[in-house]
Amino acid sequence: MTRRFLFVLGSARREGNTELLARRAAEQLPADVEQQWIDLADHPLPDFEDLRHDSDHTRPTEGEVALLLDATLAATDIVIASPLYWYSVSAQTKRYLDHWSGWLRTPGLDFKDTLAGRTLWGVTALAHEEAEVADPLVGTLNHSAAYLGMRFGGVLLGNGSKPGDILNDTEALTRAKTFFAQEAPLARFPYEAR
Repeated sequence: MTRRFLFVLGSARREGNTELLARRAAEQLPADVEQQWIDLADHPLPDFEDLRHDSDHTRPTEGEVALLLDATLAATDIVIASPLYWYSVSAQTKRYLDHWSGWLRTPGLDFKDTLAGRTLWGVTALAHEEAEVADPLVGTLNHSAAYLGMRFGGVLLGNGSKPGDILNDTEALTRAKTFFAQEAPLARFPYEAR
């Protein structure tokens, strides 16, 4: 399967530090790798309503949910580009991930089997010197990948608060040059490593 990257932008700020860092990393991808960029601010998803045990799910055929579902299923690599908001992903990003719960139960999608073996990546900008404050965000993405049997390429972290700050983080920009070239291992829950 030819690699196809889906970049899901989850910032409340247009062209913010997280997006700038993600674009720097994406510049390094080979020319034959397809890229699709979806800004959740331009394609807002409705609040997720958990109907797992109440009704049958049907595949959405139009609107923002259908767009994100189709893009997700078509991707070999999904990149969650969310700033660190209150130590985790943004509300828009969390809503997108919540919709995965409904897609898991939509007849005919085989969402879990389709995503198994594919790769989840993260990119985030944080306004903090100690990277471990992003551990909840990293955990959210790793555990989501582990549940679905996906590979997890980790999270490209950069430091920036004001617009454009990330361009001063030379270490993050250096890591961006090889971020997507690394081998992504199969995601595991922490208890599986014991």
